[in-house]
Amino acid sequence: MYIHRNIMDSLRYPLKNWVKLIILGVILLIPIVNLIGLGYCLKAIRSTFEGSNLLPGFDNMVELFLNGIKLFIVGLIYAVVPLILFIVASIFGSLFLWLAIISAMAISIVAFMGIANMVYYNNDIGAALKYQEILETISTMGWGKYIIWWIILMFILTITEVVVSIIGGVLLYYVLGFIFLAVGYGYLTLFQARSIALTFASSKNHE
Repeated sequence: MYIHRNIMDSLRYPLKNWVKLIILGVILLIPIVNLIGLGYCLKAIRSTFEGSNLLPGFDNMVELFLNGIKLFIVGLIYAVVPLILFIVASIFGSLFLWLAIISAMAISIVAFMGIANMVYYNNDIGAALKYQEILETISTMGWGKYIIWWIILMFILTITEVVVSIIGGVLLYYVLGFIFLAVGYGYLTLFQARSIALTFASSKNHE
């Protein structure tokens, strides 16, 4: 896995079609409808697996919505333990807070490839929970490289989301604020989906 190529490709990917980027961003800002955006995220991963460098279309909204529900369910399953620890931390204090943060980080390391594995098996929820297979996938590309990729990905996502949220919040009283948030969140979603897909695909190329 070439981390630099992965990140640079993923940073450029969302900008290949500004219309689709904005449409996705608007969808992501609307409650319930944003499930379509989650489904589109899976479609972008699938499109990358198939070798496409272009953003997929928004055809078959019903399918996108249903796949979005699947991704939401998988996210909830992965988030159960951290959520419980965060709740416990709110009652008993900082020790559990650190446990919650560490568990959330550890789980996200597996969850990214779990989501990719789900797409690999035609959006089968069960495939996202095949932990042994997911860990073997990570081992194939090398844990060292994978962790470095994960750290870089999380750094970019965190910094960008903070900037988008602050600037978008300040501009929210103007039309420009909504557009900025739409573009920002659409960009982050596509960047993450593309990078996850390229990382997962690199493991399959080594099999």
